[in-house]
Amino acid sequence: MRFHYGRERAETAEELMRSRYSAYFFRRVEYLVETTHPDTKDRDLKKQLEETIYDVNWSGLEIVGTAKGQKEDKIGKVEFIATYFVGDEQHELHELSRFKRFKGRWKYLDGK
Repeated sequence: MRFHYGRERAETAEELMRSRYSAYFFRRVEYLVETTHPDTKDRDLKKQLEETIYDVNWSGLEIVGTAKGQKEDKIGKVEFIATYFVGDEQHELHELSRFKRFKGRWKYLDGK
Protein backbone atom coordinates (compact mmCIF):
# COMPACT_ATOMS: atom_id res chain seq x y z
CA MET A 1 0.00 0.00 0.00
CA ARG A 2 2.97 2.35 0.51
CA PHE A 3 3.30 2.47 -3.28
CA HIS A 4 -0.44 2.90 -3.85
CA TYR A 5 -0.49 6.06 -1.74
CA GLY A 6 2.71 7.51 -3.20
CA ARG A 7 4.77 7.23 -0.01
CA GLU A 8 7.41 5.22 -1.88
CA ARG A 9 8.25 4.23 -5.45
CA ALA A 10 8.97 0.72 -6.65
CA GLU A 11 12.73 0.40 -7.05
CA THR A 12 12.61 -2.83 -9.07
CA ALA A 13 10.34 -4.37 -11.67
CA GLU A 14 9.42 -7.12 -9.20
CA GLU A 15 8.36 -4.57 -6.59
CA LEU A 16 6.15 -2.91 -9.19
CA MET A 17 4.73 -6.31 -10.20
CA ARG A 18 3.85 -7.12 -6.58
CA SER A 19 2.34 -3.68 -6.02
CA ARG A 20 0.22 -4.01 -9.16
CA TYR A 21 -1.03 -7.42 -8.03
CA SER A 22 -1.97 -5.81 -4.70
CA ALA A 23 -3.68 -2.99 -6.59
CA TYR A 24 -5.86 -5.55 -8.39
CA PHE A 25 -6.55 -7.26 -5.05
CA PHE A 26 -7.55 -3.97 -3.37
CA ARG A 27 -9.14 -2.59 -6.56
CA ARG A 28 -6.90 0.49 -6.84
CA VAL A 29 -7.78 1.45 -10.43
CA GLU A 30 -5.91 4.77 -10.41
CA TYR A 31 -2.66 3.06 -9.43
CA LEU A 32 -3.03 0.47 -12.19
CA VAL A 33 -3.57 3.21 -14.76
CA GLU A 34 -0.69 5.30 -13.40
CA THR A 35 1.76 2.37 -13.48
CA THR A 36 1.01 1.32 -17.06
CA HIS A 37 3.59 2.51 -19.59
CA PRO A 38 2.22 5.20 -21.92
CA ASP A 39 3.54 3.33 -25.00
CA THR A 40 1.06 0.49 -24.38
CA LYS A 41 -1.66 2.14 -22.27
CA ASP A 42 -5.09 1.94 -23.86
CA ARG A 43 -6.77 5.34 -23.63
CA ASP A 44 -9.87 3.61 -22.21
CA LEU A 45 -7.91 1.62 -19.62
CA LYS A 46 -9.45 3.34 -16.62
CA LYS A 47 -12.98 2.77 -17.89
CA GLN A 48 -12.21 -0.88 -18.74
CA LEU A 49 -10.80 -1.52 -15.28
CA GLU A 50 -13.71 0.20 -13.53
CA GLU A 51 -16.14 -2.01 -15.46
CA THR A 52 -14.35 -5.31 -14.71
CA ILE A 53 -12.32 -4.97 -11.51
CA TYR A 54 -15.08 -6.37 -9.27
CA ASP A 55 -15.58 -9.46 -11.46
CA VAL A 56 -12.41 -11.12 -10.18
CA ASN A 57 -11.24 -11.99 -6.67
CA TRP A 58 -7.47 -12.47 -6.54
CA SER A 59 -6.22 -15.13 -4.14
CA GLY A 60 -2.48 -15.64 -4.59
CA LEU A 61 0.72 -14.59 -6.31
CA GLU A 62 3.84 -16.62 -6.98
CA ILE A 63 6.88 -15.03 -8.61
CA VAL A 64 8.45 -17.65 -10.90
CA GLY A 65 11.48 -15.62 -11.97
CA THR A 66 12.90 -12.26 -12.95
CA ALA A 67 15.33 -10.94 -15.56
CA LYS A 68 16.98 -7.56 -15.16
CA GLY A 69 14.56 -5.06 -13.61
CA GLN A 70 16.91 -4.05 -10.81
CA LYS A 71 17.55 -0.53 -9.50
CA GLU A 72 20.14 0.24 -12.19
CA ASP A 73 18.22 -1.32 -15.12
CA LYS A 74 15.92 0.37 -17.61
CA ILE A 75 13.97 -2.76 -18.58
CA GLY A 76 12.95 -5.91 -16.77
CA LYS A 77 10.83 -9.03 -16.92
CA VAL A 78 8.86 -10.78 -14.19
CA GLU A 79 7.26 -14.20 -14.68
CA PHE A 80 4.45 -14.95 -12.27
CA ILE A 81 1.47 -17.15 -11.57
CA ALA A 82 -1.56 -15.48 -10.02
CA THR A 83 -4.61 -17.38 -8.84
CA TYR A 84 -8.05 -15.85 -8.82
CA PHE A 85 -11.75 -16.66 -8.61
CA VAL A 86 -14.61 -15.70 -10.87
CA GLY A 87 -17.60 -16.66 -8.81
CA ASP A 88 -16.81 -20.04 -7.28
CA GLU A 89 -14.49 -21.10 -10.09
CA GLN A 90 -10.72 -20.87 -9.55
CA HIS A 91 -8.42 -19.81 -12.39
CA GLU A 92 -4.72 -19.23 -12.92
CA LEU A 93 -2.93 -16.50 -14.84
CA HIS A 94 0.64 -17.39 -15.87
CA GLU A 95 2.31 -14.39 -17.45
CA LEU A 96 5.71 -13.07 -18.41
CA SER A 97 5.40 -9.33 -17.85
CA ARG A 98 7.71 -6.73 -19.33
CA PHE A 99 8.51 -3.52 -17.51
CA LYS A 100 10.24 -0.38 -18.71
CA ARG A 101 11.20 2.83 -17.00
CA PHE A 102 9.41 6.03 -17.97
CA LYS A 103 10.77 9.29 -16.55
CA GLY A 104 12.76 7.25 -14.05
CA ARG A 105 9.82 5.18 -12.76
CA TRP A 106 9.05 1.55 -13.44
CA LYS A 107 5.94 1.00 -15.58
CA TYR A 108 4.16 -2.14 -16.78
CA LEU A 109 4.72 -2.45 -20.53
CA ASP A 110 2.92 -5.66 -21.50
CA GLY A 111 2.66 -9.37 -20.84
CA LYS A 112 2.52 -12.71 -22.61
